[in-house]
Amino acid sequence: MEWLTDQKIPTGRWAKIFVDWLTNSGGWFFDGLSAFLSAVIDGLLFILGWPHPLVIIALVTALSWYFRRSIGLAIFTCLGLLLIVNQGYWEETTETLALVLAATAVSMAVGLPLGIAAARRPWFNEFLRPILDLMQTIPTFVYLIPALILFGLGMVPGLIATVIFAIPAPIRLTRLGIISTPPSLTEAAVAFGATPAQVLRKVELPYATPQIMAGLTQTIMLSLSMVVIAALVGADGLGKPVVRALNTVNIAQGFEAGLCIVILAIVLDRLFRTSDEGERT
Repeated sequence: MEWLTDQKIPTGRWAKIFVDWLTNSGGWFFDGLSAFLSAVIDGLLFILGWPHPLVIIALVTALSWYFRRSIGLAIFTCLGLLLIVNQGYWEETTETLALVLAATAVSMAVGLPLGIAAARRPWFNEFLRPILDLMQTIPTFVYLIPALILFGLGMVPGLIATVIFAIPAPIRLTRLGIISTPPSLTEAAVAFGATPAQVLRKVELPYATPQIMAGLTQTIMLSLSMVVIAALVGADGLGKPVVRALNTVNIAQGFEAGLCIVILAIVLDRLFRTSDEGERT
């Protein structure tokens, strides 16, 4: 076996060369992307942080009642968010929410068209599948290193890492919804003279809506699961007190911050989940 280890393939060195090339030749692009994503996050932070917390709580509670028509969910949303304020983690919660919303928006904006393309072109799906597997299985810290080099410390590398981890969900579920459309529906639309774009817009996408919404909720949950990882690269939010609690073995602080993450996850999941998600009527 020594001859095999003596002839080591320099994959790590090749990766370093590639990242160095990106840094040297594409620095202007990554600087611009970083500035744009920072502006998006700052805008969300301003929107969420400018009103009084009670105004945001009342608005989210009203939205939960409007979308779900459940008095139980509305009460849970109100009491849960009030508990977050009581525990002193409201600012961190808004920072986490801004990161999650930005990551979800980017993931859905990129994942939806890629999922449609994968459904329409089998060869593209075969090309995309191992890449998506790699994005979900490779340890997060592996691509955090080049993210730090390209974007520096702060919210942006945390956002990039979150998008890489979460984007396979909307791609795969969008494709699943499109290919699950009964052929009889598409054949009827074509028989009535519908173009491929009309078939997509008026038949396939409406039929795939429950799967697409499932992809949305999965993206939100996956983004929330990354808040602690994002805190390790300088992203603000509920991940920071969790990391501090871990470093100082502070059980109380870790439980409080973890409880806030759980409450936020439940509220977002119930708010964006459709009543017939995953079902066909």
